[in-house]
Amino acid sequence: MTEAAHGLYAGVVSHARLRPRPHRLRYRIFMLLLDLDGIDDLAAASRLFARNRWGLLSFRDRDHGDRRGGDLRAWAEAHLSRAGLPVGGPIRILSMPRVLGLGFNPLSVWFCHAPDGALSAVIYEVSNTFGQNHSYLIPAPATPAGAARFDQACAKDFFVSPFMDMGLDYSFRILAPGEQVSIGVAAGDAEGPILNAAFAGKRQPLTDRALWRAWLTHPWMTLGVLAAIHWEALKIFLKGEPLRPRAPLPPRQVTVVG
Repeated sequence: MTEAAHGLYAGVVSHARLRPRPHRLRYRIFMLLLDLDGIDDLAAASRLFARNRWGLLSFRDRDHGDRRGGDLRAWAEAHLSRAGLPVGGPIRILSMPRVLGLGFNPLSVWFCHAPDGALSAVIYEVSNTFGQNHSYLIPAPATPAGAARFDQACAKDFFVSPFMDMGLDYSFRILAPGEQVSIGVAAGDAEGPILNAAFAGKRQPLTDRALWRAWLTHPWMTLGVLAAIHWEALKIFLKGEPLRPRAPLPPRQVTVVG
């Protein structure tokens, strides 16, 4: 496992609601890129990062996959196999860590690679504030060797916000993790885009020094993200946007696209 398999990305989340009532927000967060096969080694070598136990910053398996705390690689590879995609290569998760034991990830992105190292699929793992989650597995597009930027798309199957309709389409614009990372998500309908959201961050080595500095600048990141979601929801509501009823969960926990 090389050091480059892990990384810390500090950056900015932006949301731009375009219609029918425009609304924008920006806030700073940091995310960790973790290679599934190296998380234990990383935790053993760190005084500030832990796996499946309390830590200043931590990763808990039960926050991901089937939420049972089982083998995350086995979970991902079962769905990769269902999609007819190769398994056995590196799997890396870009997500926010738990901070002081508290965690909430609106979106975690899994980069799944074939044994030869080529990107084979991306899993977009979405959580809402109602305690529900759903994932979209999308095969990676055929891109030139070494290409880091690509686009993907799927239909919306999972209820996220009471201010957004179902029956929308998502489009994703990705800059895969390297010295920088960017995850862009647009939601729209037949009339065009309704919401554009993105995270863009710059990589730092995932060391205790970088973790300490990230925590000092974001000491209550989890609570801040949850507070921002509810505060912005209140402002959208006060602008007159009607509430949508919560839709039932999809029949499968993972939508395999294509």
